[in-house]
Amino acid sequence: MIFDCKLPFTEEKDEEVLLIGLFSEPTLTGEAAEINSRLGGYLTYLLKSGEISSSPKKINKLYTLGKMKTKKLLMIGLGKKEDLTYEILRSAFGKAFQMLKNERAISASVILKTFENNLLKTEKIAHALADAAICASYTFNDYKQRPNRVDKKLEKVIVYGDRAAQSGLETGRAFGLGIEKARNLVNTPANLMTPSDLAEEAVNIAQSHGMEYEVLERGDMEMLGMGAILAVSQGSNESPKMITVKYKGLAEWENVLCFVGKGLTFDSGGYSIKPAASMPDMKSDMGGSASVIGAMEVIGRLKPAINAMFVIPSCENLISGSAMKPGDVITSLSGKTIEVRNTDAEGRLILADAITYAKEQGASYIVDVATLTGGALIALGDCTTGALTNNDEWYERIRTAASEEGELIWLMPSFQPYKDMLKTSDVADLNNSAGKLAHMITGGLFVGEFAGDTPWVHLDIAGTAFSGKSSDLGPRGATGVMVRTLSRMAVAFSNKTI
Repeated sequence: MIFDCKLPFTEEKDEEVLLIGLFSEPTLTGEAAEINSRLGGYLTYLLKSGEISSSPKKINKLYTLGKMKTKKLLMIGLGKKEDLTYEILRSAFGKAFQMLKNERAISASVILKTFENNLLKTEKIAHALADAAICASYTFNDYKQRPNRVDKKLEKVIVYGDRAAQSGLETGRAFGLGIEKARNLVNTPANLMTPSDLAEEAVNIAQSHGMEYEVLERGDMEMLGMGAILAVSQGSNESPKMITVKYKGLAEWENVLCFVGKGLTFDSGGYSIKPAASMPDMKSDMGGSASVIGAMEVIGRLKPAINAMFVIPSCENLISGSAMKPGDVITSLSGKTIEVRNTDAEGRLILADAITYAKEQGASYIVDVATLTGGALIALGDCTTGALTNNDEWYERIRTAASEEGELIWLMPSFQPYKDMLKTSDVADLNNSAGKLAHMITGGLFVGEFAGDTPWVHLDIAGTAFSGKSSDLGPRGATGVMVRTLSRMAVAFSNKTI
């Protein structure tokens, strides 16, 4: 999707559709008043009669009947100016672009000034527009047979705005494309998204944006002593991968922001097998890695002045004669030994080796993203991501980034009794499953054992990575959650605004 910024507003010949914002005000002003005049005051009449509405996220369609070059107007209700938030605006844009998608429009124009209030800067409004246009128009290219026709889709959006709008469109487009990438990875079936495929996706992005990359194979992991990821993967014929990508935006490799993403491309639960009904959705157990790869795409496009590293441990957790068993003791890369009490608590095992490796590679700040526990879904539902940390200041920076992007996260407690629950093994330093009590907390804190003193935040997206219902910003399925937060964190890290 191409975004073309122009100034001032002048109708292009035979424009397909023009989007304007409608605030709940006594009179129309600016470009909205100008359009109302061209239509002989018809907008004012329709508003007063209640046939169109300025209520938040209400989309009104009106054909111009030859009174304008534009064939059709989409008027987006915004409510009161003082009540308009970034999240409402982005959702409103999303609803409008979903309508354009359903009507198979191939181009659209937007008068950005009609969406402005005193709370949101022009750049932020343009960012919301581009982000929403891409995300709301998203469709996963599934594997159904189709008739021999080319489906029309939105190709170009003309935005009437200034230089600040152009900057916002560029960042919003990068965010949208990162989310699109993450959604595609999660929605792809596990037989077509193996650890090798996931590594290829990461390497392709690294190559396209001039980043350094490394993919460790099973033999490399054996030499290094990555016993945790090797144990999880030993029941599968698919070779595990430890994927590392480095973005070097500074002269010296220091102050490194590191994102670690769980990449279980399929999780049967191993011998602690999952119920059959939930098994098909386990292709989404690599949602954390998808979020990290999506952020990698955004950072590669925006090129902030930071050092960033992306570490993705990837494998399958299956059952075979060689699969790990409950009661096994394994030795992680850190040297800590782990008693495997539950083979379905495997994500924390591969993250243990990944975080240790990230620290060895110079990580200064770590955020791990993982579909880690069903406990996150039970505790926080499907709208909020659970968080744990060893550093309140570092968490506050992540929380601020999430808040700016309208992604909900909630910090869980890290009290000592929870940590003690991980150290009840008679045969190893740690156990990988402390039971049902505080499951989300103990699962996250297990990962934190390997972060040590390095500032670390854990984001459990088990409830938010995949949705069973559509929203204003996309269809049911993969959400691409946390791509926005990680990307905003990276940009703010560069600007030192968080």
